Parts: sequence; structure tokens; C-alpha cells
Amino acid sequence: MRKKSELPSKICPACTRPFAWRRKWARDWEQVVYCSARCRSVAKAGSAKKI
Repeated sequence: MRKKSELPSKICPACTRPFAWRRKWARDWEQVVYCSARCRSVAKAGSAKKI
């Protein structure tokens, strides 16, 4: 087991919080942008309103 501090992390553009690698994201970590479905939906709703 690795410690959570040893795992790679990214910053969520919607909430600007850091989030760590999860096992379910192992195959597509490069494509993961948001920390949660809520942040993804907020970002999409916000970008739709800006147009």
C-alpha cells in the first residue's frame, strides 16, 4: 500500500482543490480533469452560460 501523500495529484479547475489519484481512474488518469461529477456538472453549466 502507498500512502495517500505518495500518490499523484491534480488541481480541480472547478473548485480549485487538489485531488489524488484513485484506483478507478488508473486507466485514464491523464484524461481526468474534475474531482467529482458535481464539479464536472458545475463547470459545464458555467461554460454554457458564458456563451
